[in-house]
Parts: sequence; structure tokens; C-alpha cells
Amino acid sequence: MRHWLMKTEPDAFSYDDLVRERRSGWDGVRNYQARNLMREMRRGDLVVIYHSNAKPPGAAGVARIVGEAEPDPTQFDPTSEYHDPRSPRDAPRWDLVTVAPKRRLRFVPLDDLRVLPALRDCQLLARGNRLSVLPLTPEEFAAIEAAGR
Repeated sequence: MRHWLMKTEPDAFSYDDLVRERRSGWDGVRNYQARNLMREMRRGDLVVIYHSNAKPPGAAGVARIVGEAEPDPTQFDPTSEYHDPRSPRDAPRWDLVTVAPKRRLRFVPLDDLRVLPALRDCQLLARGNRLSVLPLTPEEFAAIEAAGR
């Protein structure tokens, strides 16, 4: 099992929305590196759901991967903000994974994450890192989860 962090803007889709829907395709990812990481995800992997572009940003919950990478249908939908007219149907560029909520965390603000020793080398805290999908080590995942208990 691997561990991940996936960022979402809570105004668009929050951890509460995921709980309400019970499972959701994580669509709209339009970065090749993030897409490639999603292609590595397997059923059962655990994910920290991180609210970005929020005041304050931070970890909101834990989810589980319940569906592995498959073509993201929004790339073909001309009414979607994620439409990609250059993505061929026979070789789609963009994928989604399906996630389901596992447990809500006591919200852990970014400032609290910054002081956790286990996150000293975490990609989340690296300057200039804007990826919406990141791998976490088991130790990083455990530290975030413990901080949210």
C-alpha cells in the first residue's frame, strides 16, 4: 500500500462533499506529473485530502483509492472547464481515480504541518511545489494522521 496527498479547493469540492457523495472520481487534473502519479495509485492506497487555496489551508480527511486510473470524461466534454480538445478519444491524455472517504481528521492547518519533524522533507512543504497530487512516505502519512486525531 502506498500513501498520497491530494489537494482540492474546498469551495469547489471539500472533504465534506466527498463524505456526502460517498465516492467520487478525482477529475480535472491537468498536469502530466500529477496524472502520472495518479496512474501509480492502486485500490486500497490511502490519501490525505488537503484543502488548498483556503484560509487556512490544511489536511481535512483521509480517503481510500477505490478505483484505479481511467480516462477522465471531462476532457471530452466541451461544456466542462476541464475540456481538452486536443485529447484523442482513442488515446486519452487525462485520467481520474475514484476515492471514497475513510475518516475525517481534526483539521490540521499548514502551519501545524510545517512543525512536524516527520514532514521536514515532505514535498508538500517544498518551496514552489504546486502539484495537486503528491506521494507521501508512510512516516509522513502517519504524522499527518496522528496530528488530526
